[in-house]
Parts: sequence; C-alpha cells; structure tokens
Amino acid sequence: MTPAGSSNVVRSVRRGVPAALGLALLLAACTVGPNYTRPPSSIPEKFIEQPPGRRIASRAYDEAWWKTFHDTTLDALIASALANAPDLQIARARVLEARAEGAAVSGELLPQVSADGAYARQHGSQNVPTGTPPGGLGPGVGSNLWLAGFDASWELDLFGGTRRAIESADASVAAQVADREESELVLAAEVARNYIVFRTEQRQLSIALDTLNLRRDTLRLTMAQFDSGLAAALDPIRARAEVADSEAEVPLLEVDMRSSMYRLGVLVGRNPESLGAELNNPRAIPEAHDDVPVGLPSDLLRRRPDIRAAERRLAAANARIGVREADLYPHLSLTGVGGFESLEAASLVTAPSHYFAIGPSISWSVFDANRIRDDVLAERARRDVAAAQYQKSILTALADVETALVAYGKSEVRRNALQREVQASQAAVEQAQRLYASGLENFLTVLEAERSLQGSRMSLALAEGNRANSYVSLVKALGGQWDTEPPPKP
Repeated sequence: MTPAGSSNVVRSVRRGVPAALGLALLLAACTVGPNYTRPPSSIPEKFIEQPPGRRIASRAYDEAWWKTFHDTTLDALIASALANAPDLQIARARVLEARAEGAAVSGELLPQVSADGAYARQHGSQNVPTGTPPGGLGPGVGSNLWLAGFDASWELDLFGGTRRAIESADASVAAQVADREESELVLAAEVARNYIVFRTEQRQLSIALDTLNLRRDTLRLTMAQFDSGLAAALDPIRARAEVADSEAEVPLLEVDMRSSMYRLGVLVGRNPESLGAELNNPRAIPEAHDDVPVGLPSDLLRRRPDIRAAERRLAAANARIGVREADLYPHLSLTGVGGFESLEAASLVTAPSHYFAIGPSISWSVFDANRIRDDVLAERARRDVAAAQYQKSILTALADVETALVAYGKSEVRRNALQREVQASQAAVEQAQRLYASGLENFLTVLEAERSLQGSRMSLALAEGNRANSYVSLVKALGGQWDTEPPPKP
C-alpha cells in the first residue's frame, strides 16, 4: 500500500508530465533554420548537338546498357568488376555507414532509458565508532542492500535541432547512394572502354598479320617476275623491306594488346592467366545495336548520379544550419529515476521500497551566443559552397553530353567514309597486282596500293573502336542506367 505522501507526489508528477508533453507538442512545429528548396538552374530546352533523327523521348534500357553490345564476354567482365572491385566495396560500406549514423541521429528524438541493479553486503568494523566510513554501521553490524531501478532522460526537440540533424543525415545517405551509383557507372564504363580498346588492338594485330601475308605473296610474285626478266633487280629488295617492316610492326601491337588485357584484369579483379584464356579468342569490335535514349537536358537532374549527389549534399548542408541555430535557444529535458531499494530481498519489490524522482532541466548557452552565431555563418558559407558545386555539376554534365553527342555523331560519319576507302583500296591492290604481273605497271604502284590498304584498314579498325567508345562516353554522360520514374521530392 502506497503512503499518503507518496500518492500526492505521484499525482503531482502525473499532472506535470502531460503539461510538459503538451508544451513539447505546442513547440514541435517550431523548427529553426531555412527550409530546403532545390535551387533553380538555367537548363536549355534541348541539346545543341542533338543528332537529327535520333530518339528524344526518355526511356529506360530494357536491361543493363552494356548489353546493347550483345557481347557475352563484356557482360561477364563487367559483372565480375561490379562484384569484386575494391572501390565499389568502399562505396557500399560508406552507404551502410551513413545509414547507421542516420539511425543513431533519429534515436535522439526518443527517450534515453537505462536499467541498473545492484547488491551490496556491508559489515561494520569492531574498532571504529558508528558512522565512520566506509562501513559506518556500528561495531560488528552487518547489512544487505538490494537495488533495482532505471534512469530516463528525454530532451524535447523544441526548436527542431534534432529534426534538422535527421534531415541532414537522410540527405547524406542519399548522397552516398548516388556516389555508389556513380562508382558503378564509372567502373562499368571503364571496363567497357578497355575491352573495346583490347578488341581494337586485336583487330589491328590481325590486319598487320594479313598485311604481312600479303607482302610475302607480293615478294613471291616479285621474285617470279625477276626470274622471268620482267622485274628490275630493285623490286625484290623493296619487297623484302616491306616484309621486314610488317614483321617489325607485329610485336608492338602484341605489346599494346597484352597491356590492355592486364589493365582489364586490374579492373575486374582477375589474374591475367584466366583472362588470357577468355580474351585470346578473337572477336569483333563491339558495336551497339540500340540507339541512345538521349532525352532532354532537364532529365540530367535525375539521370546523373553526380548531380543527385551534389543536390543531396546541398540539402544536408542547408539542414545543418538549423542544427547550429537550435543551439541559440534553450534545451529542455525531462529526467527521471525510479526503482526499488531495500535491505531485504523479500521486501524489494513492494510499495514501501519504491522510490522515484522526476523533473525538468534547462540548459542555455547564453554566454556562447556569439560563437554559435559564428558557427551558423560558417554553416551558411558551406551551404553556399555546396550550392555552387551543385550548379557546377549541372554545367559539367551539359558539357559532357554535348561533347559526347558530337563525338558519337561524327564517329559514324568517319567510320562510313573509311569503309568506302577500304573497299576502294582493296580494289586498287588487286588491280595493281594484275597490272604488275602483266608487266603493265611498275612495282612502286603495287607498294603504294598495299600501304594505302593497310593504313585504311588500320584507320577503320580504330574508327570502329572510337565509335564504340563514343557510345560508352555518351551513355556515361547521360547517367547510364536510369528509369522513367519522376525524381523524388526533396
């Protein structure tokens, strides 16, 4: 049974707690600091370098963008890189870290409660009087002390400092997620670029070997003409020089090709031996079979991970202004302790053993106001820096897309022209060899035709590789894998 005095205290506390809660709810709508709005940006209605006839409507790829190359080897390499790359593991760990920190900040809105329990056995010394510590019970007197209780504290977020901190933490999580997506996009694009370079060099090596065989055939033709008295003595010498020149070019191309393979191994996290077995089998230079959904410049705000990351960092910096401004105002907390205390275990959990204490406390950094105002000014400056970085990210994205668009469009023009050049050069070689065999042309004409054919074939291989890499650059500039959902509200 609770003593009368204790009942009065309990009723008083019960009346005070709702009053404090009511005050907290009344002030809950008060949140200091500026509310965040996405800053306006000057974005053109369309891209300057938009190729005529290209699709403009934004749509999602049906699957990962690199699958438009229809190259299973490239698919496997990118999948391996996304699974094993250390940079991605770092980015993913940072997302988890940001989420854990955000959850910890959110917990500050809730009461902090801790429980404790204790048992102590005391025995008074025979040689000291009663009241002398540490025993103090009297000569030879012993006692037990049983304790079970809890402590609780709750800081009322009257001016929204904690809510602003949660807002900042949520924005930071979104920024880290965007950073992770940016890392994934950059890694996939880098793997695709190096793979395309490898296949281009592999094609050039094949062309060099074809040219070597062609010049060996020409040397045999020249020797036959010389033996028949239809060629000058200088012709076989020149033919041997051309064969030696082709033989000297092959090792250089092999070095370039193997270097590209080793760079791929670093990106995908695999040893060169396993890659060699997979890549040594010649394949065509990748060519995208789908057009790029270019969309509109305004789509970059949601497509580009770096823009989304910069915008979320701006939102986080804006919220931190409110966190610091809240320190200019009083901090009100409710604290309380309660539990049971007794000298006997049997009577521990009974009404007479019950104790509690509850009451509000207030703290106010009155004399630190100037320092806090300086901190607020610093946070506002950081917000302005983040705003400038956000605007810069948009301008950079626009420049990236325009550059990639013109490169992608012109790469197709160059490739088509070189295809026509290769066809003409091949016909010229065949005609020059026939005329030389008939004695109607000199050997210099054959050499010039063969050199022109090799140069045009090498240029065509390089142009096809550049076109594929231009496609990768355009996809990367547009933000890679994106969806058609509207951007989330800040």
